[in-house]
Amino acid sequence: MTTPESPHSPDAQRSNRVRLDNLRELERQTASTRHQADTDTGTTGNRRWSRRQWAHASLAATAGALLLAIVPGFNTAVDVPHSSRLTTLSLSLPAQPVVAEEARQASEWLPVAVEKGQTLGAIFDDLGIPAATMHALLKQPGARDALTRLRPGAQLGFAFDLPAADGKRGALRALRYDRNETERVELALAGGAVVETVIERPIEVRTSVVSGEVGRSLFHSARKLGLSGSSINKLTDDIFQYDIDFNTDVAASDRFSVVVEQVYREGELLRTGDVLAAVFTAKGKPFTAFRFEHDGKTAYYNEEGRPLKKSFIRMPIQYARLSSRFGSRRHPVSGNVRQHKGVDYAARTGTPIMAAGDARVQFKGWRGGYGNTVILDHGRGYTTLYAHMSGFGNIRQGQRVSQGTVIGRVGSTGLSTGPHLHYEFRINGVHRNPLQHTMPEPEPLKGTALIAFKAQTGPALARIRTVEDVIYAQVPAADDDTRVAAADRDAAVTRGRG
Repeated sequence: MTTPESPHSPDAQRSNRVRLDNLRELERQTASTRHQADTDTGTTGNRRWSRRQWAHASLAATAGALLLAIVPGFNTAVDVPHSSRLTTLSLSLPAQPVVAEEARQASEWLPVAVEKGQTLGAIFDDLGIPAATMHALLKQPGARDALTRLRPGAQLGFAFDLPAADGKRGALRALRYDRNETERVELALAGGAVVETVIERPIEVRTSVVSGEVGRSLFHSARKLGLSGSSINKLTDDIFQYDIDFNTDVAASDRFSVVVEQVYREGELLRTGDVLAAVFTAKGKPFTAFRFEHDGKTAYYNEEGRPLKKSFIRMPIQYARLSSRFGSRRHPVSGNVRQHKGVDYAARTGTPIMAAGDARVQFKGWRGGYGNTVILDHGRGYTTLYAHMSGFGNIRQGQRVSQGTVIGRVGSTGLSTGPHLHYEFRINGVHRNPLQHTMPEPEPLKGTALIAFKAQTGPALARIRTVEDVIYAQVPAADDDTRVAAADRDAAVTRGRG
């Protein structure tokens, strides 16, 4: 490789001087030639060169000038620079870790997720593993019970030997599966024997505070923030079902904060545990709930230690629309104006209908314009009626049922223009508006139980309030992503808007 010389280097300056000298010499020779031609012309009687002779002379002079200007090496005065002396040093490179690379490739695991209806035999067949190999693995103690009861989504791992020369997959070296959340089992095939290795996979339980606004949909917003579907249903169908009608009482600007236990393994969320505490603000009023065990029973209590479970569910049907209120109205079938002695909830045919409270089944059957009807006696003069059912639940007349038991399904029997539930609430035979009647509050915790409750739930309530103070102190734009995450040593905080 030739390195360009600097124009100011001594070698470059000498080369330039040589070029100039050559050009001067060429000019002198050209002038001498012309003078000689003139002399020859004079001595020969003024004979001139022909046009061809002048052309040949010009070409020869130009070629000589270019040769002398471009190639100064023809002049012996040009010094040839001495090239730098190069030294070659031989270095020994480490040997390629062929054995280690082969071992790495051989130990790579092929993950397989079990699909619905897929068996272990079908998986082995898809991978081209002989059935004899599968049976050898299943002989390992405990392997048959775990591998023949695979659930959809379960993860298996397969390790194979290096591919053969023809490119076909090598023989199965090992199989791994999860025995439970904390143990992973590896079954290695070595010399016709099966070697079992159990790998401990510790789990981590984190207490998280998830906070957000209802937005377009409570379910959508809560799921976006990481709450599981079961936790959301726990809020709406169990914890706050007595105080909040999620069909009519909740606005987009209302907010919720939920304390849950989340189980992680190797940084991956495995599952979300029970709701430990929650605060739901509906129409500007906060409703609190705390999970607490008392007398061997676990229930939810408000901030004052009063049980949230009341004698009656406010709404005996989920995911329904209030289609007709209590009071005077024109009957949609007869056309007469008369008193509507209950409330109607429009819902799809077959939607489950629940018992509003603990009761005895007083009546089950057909009842005129009510169609298929169930009447429950809750004691102390309280009764509820459920009409227009498409079918009955697994109940019989005279049976005791608990609050939330499915007693029938939505239909349109009797005098009805469409599928809905007609629900009546009576006290000593007098119809009352179930949306306005206030039931007596249950007795709160007292004495040592209340002290233990305050000690257990106080930190959770303080954490929720701290989170809400931080999150809702700033009001972001409506179209911004309002999801905020803040974590302390043992709690993760998330906020968002649907």
